Amino acid sequence: MREQIQKLASRYQIQIIYAFGSRAKEALAILEGEIPNFSAGPSDLDLGIKSSKLLSVEEKAKIAIFFEDLFHLSRVDVVVIPEVPALLALEIVTGEILCVHDPTYEAEYQLYIMKRAADLLPHERTKQAMILGGFA
Repeated sequence: MREQIQKLASRYQIQIIYAFGSRAKEALAILEGEIPNFSAGPSDLDLGIKSSKLLSVEEKAKIAIFFEDLFHLSRVDVVVIPEVPALLALEIVTGEILCVHDPTYEAEYQLYIMKRAADLLPHERTKQAMILGGFA
């Protein structure tokens, strides 16, 4: 499985693939051979990717289909990390690493995302307080 993922990553110049959300730990456990497949349930698998090239919609769809076939799931959602808001990017990079080309680069990228999210957190809290408490 890991070899197949690495070939896909090479084809699309993907530097890092993370699983995040409710199925992240299961995805990693499957890759590590700890469990044979996903538990039954309606939840999809969420993947975040960092590529060195701009991916087309068609390429993103092919990546999602690859993982649906690999993991025998009816739905895999793929998001490109630089295209998502900072707080979602933070959730992604604190998920499970399924594939990484350069571990040092991954660690630096994770720190970059964490700093970006930390810079925005006070503004996000203010925004949430205004939404929940009105504009008093």
